[in-house]
Amino acid sequence: MYDALLRLDPSPVIELNRAVAIAMRDGPDAGLSLVDAILDRGDLREYRFAHAARADFLRRLGRKKDARSAYERALKLATLEPERRFLERRIGEL
Repeated sequence: MYDALLRLDPSPVIELNRAVAIAMRDGPDAGLSLVDAILDRGDLREYRFAHAARADFLRRLGRKKDARSAYERALKLATLEPERRFLERRIGEL
């Protein structure tokens, strides 16, 4: 589905959503490499959801230090209090 969406509207946000879907299907390593490629290009550098997704993949891979750093980046970018509380909880779980 996301492949079709990307053909219709090639945007980094759709690409991020595709990465999350692929991680659900193929595992966090697959999603992490896609998110890292998006961020390495400079796309979504200031988009909290990209960093939160990256953090989740890292957490699931057991890379706690890297996950903490990514969650902290997402937290700096988060503007809504419920999002901030969620991210703070995730950091606390590490």
